[in-house]
Amino acid sequence: MSTAPVPAADRPNVILIIADQLRRQALGCYGDPNVATPHIDALADSGARFDAACSTYPVCVPYRFSLMTGEYAHTRFIPAIEWRMSPAERTLADEFNEHGYDTALFGKWHLYGNFGHYPGHTVVKASRTPVPRPFQGRFGTFTGFDICNDPYDTWYSTNDEPTMHKIEGYQTDALFSMASDYATAARDKPYAMVLSVEPPHPMFTAPQEYLDRWRGRELTLRDNVELDKDYKIRARGDGNRDLLDDLRSYYAAIENLDDNVGRLVESLRAAGTLENTVIALTADHGELLGCHGLLAKQRPWEESIGIPLIVGNLGAGGRVIADPVGTEDLFPTLLGLAGITPRDPKPGLDLAPIARGGTDALDREGVLLEFVAEMRPNIPFHEQTWRGIRTGRYKYTVLGGADGGKPWQFFDLENDPYELTNLVDDPAQTQLLRHHHQLLRDRMAETYDHYVLAPAFGVPGLNEWDANAEHRLRFG
Repeated sequence: MSTAPVPAADRPNVILIIADQLRRQALGCYGDPNVATPHIDALADSGARFDAACSTYPVCVPYRFSLMTGEYAHTRFIPAIEWRMSPAERTLADEFNEHGYDTALFGKWHLYGNFGHYPGHTVVKASRTPVPRPFQGRFGTFTGFDICNDPYDTWYSTNDEPTMHKIEGYQTDALFSMASDYATAARDKPYAMVLSVEPPHPMFTAPQEYLDRWRGRELTLRDNVELDKDYKIRARGDGNRDLLDDLRSYYAAIENLDDNVGRLVESLRAAGTLENTVIALTADHGELLGCHGLLAKQRPWEESIGIPLIVGNLGAGGRVIADPVGTEDLFPTLLGLAGITPRDPKPGLDLAPIARGGTDALDREGVLLEFVAEMRPNIPFHEQTWRGIRTGRYKYTVLGGADGGKPWQFFDLENDPYELTNLVDDPAQTQLLRHHHQLLRDRMAETYDHYVLAPAFGVPGLNEWDANAEHRLRFG
């Protein structure tokens, strides 16, 4: 017996907040000992917190493609940056539009391929160039930009207007104000809104009151941070001397984000629409900030792939979900929160039932991790790229070029949460390594991944060249 569709008027509003480069471990509800994030913590208490959420491909552009389409980045061979999404792609906005929703995006888009690494282009030109209407994913309201990377020099345009406008003040504050005005406007249908802010992405900065609050503060560092190195300082402003100043500025931006989340919630409450609005918060990837002696993202370490995922305001709250989840799960989940099933089959899972307490575990052992391509010379993974599988307790990765990805890292995250002991060459782990290599191979084959996987631990390779047959073995 079929179930009648829920009328649009009876469906909840859906808000997704994306913070750029916000690692999972840098929020109070995820156990950070330094930062105070009471509003985000309250959001988690009002719904569900996913403790093993992963950025499947921990770079801005491919993450946003998977969010907007529900597809893996390897299906389009998406490099780390400088890629333009075709208007032919069916997007999250298309799904919501067709089910009677108003749709809106505020902030960073980064799917127009306009960053400025190609000859003759500069970042300044990119930040002042509007995203043409056909390339905006068919959001009903598009008030945003492709990329700026300076929260005090942010320019945006709306829909098809040709003129960019400068945000006065700090980007996060202004974008939350715009989004709040949209969310509280009178309308006769529900809305689905993406609010995408760049902070705490470098350059690390925040309004002065937040920076002053963090100046010189003592910090508790993660066990894998290496301080005895010279790091590039990415915090904006005078007097920043070292990695610790970068961390302080990073935390200042996070506390500003938290205050803005609180401000948005209060505006919804005052408008009388909070009760019927689901608010999710996540990030496109993390930030290493000295962990393993490294900066930025791109790598399969937890500080890089580990992102927050909170689905709040669900009525019954406080659920903590340990199952690993990935970027490809967001598309069906955001729709599922509104009672919508994607038109086309997708590789991810709808997490709405587990977030609402309808089930206790996901029918899946792990999630794929990947780095498809890096076109820029002298940037990590230009010559060799990686794939991985993240299960509840373990993370296994392979690294390689045309000769195939070979075993690279294997971590027991339960006993070694800081990933200090690589077990990939430990004979005692052979059975587990074989199992994870097989899991990785299976997921790659299921999703038509073209990556060459070398054989290992008695498991056949994938997409290898067979000299005798003179063709590539794709699935056999």
